[in-house]
Amino acid sequence: MPVKIRLQRHGKKGKPFYWVVAADSRSKRDGKFLEKLGTYNPNTNPATINLDVDGSVKWLSNGAQPTDTARAILSYKGVMMKHHLLGGVRKGAFTEEQAEEKFKAWVEEKEKSVAAKVGGLDKAKADAKAKALEAEKEVSDKRAAAALPEVEEEVIEESAPIIEEAEAVVEETTEVAEEAPAQEEVAAEPEAKVEEVEPAKEEAPEAKAEEAAPAEEPEASKEEE
Repeated sequence: MPVKIRLQRHGKKGKPFYWVVAADSRSKRDGKFLEKLGTYNPNTNPATINLDVDGSVKWLSNGAQPTDTARAILSYKGVMMKHHLLGGVRKGAFTEEQAEEKFKAWVEEKEKSVAAKVGGLDKAKADAKAKALEAEKEVSDKRAAAALPEVEEEVIEESAPIIEEAEAVVEETTEVAEEAPAQEEVAAEPEAKVEEVEPAKEEAPEAKAEEAAPAEEPEASKEEE
């Protein structure tokens, strides 16, 4: 029975999610399978791959043939590398311990390159976000600058009636202040008349006394006679 290592599609429409399976080459793509070897999620950056390395190597050793996409995934996770090293062990090129050390060194180097790639992607995202914020700020500043004259005109139009009312109140207050001294003078005039009348009242008794004095003189003249 020919066996293929291939992808079986799952997930939602527009967001595919794949299983890596070993299946009979005569079965449908999304039909029955012999063993699930891992998952592949292309919706993340970088893509998320979970794979049973030893199980995949076992199927390859038993003659399973991967599809092109499955081969790329297996190579990315080191399955093809380990299969090649085990072939060297079978041929006597090196021991299993040496093959395992070479595989571990390969895995460490691969992890470093993946980490560097992830760091570069994070930095690119941060730079893109900073540029987007700067562009958004420039646009908002331009909008604010363009809207400022309109706002000033509206404020002037709204405050014009209030300014006119205030000016009218100031004019009325000024007129009242100008009329106030005239009223004080009018009020002071009766007091002046009262002062003029009071001395006249005081002089009246003296005048009467002077008029009464000559009336006594004839009596004196009579005594002399």
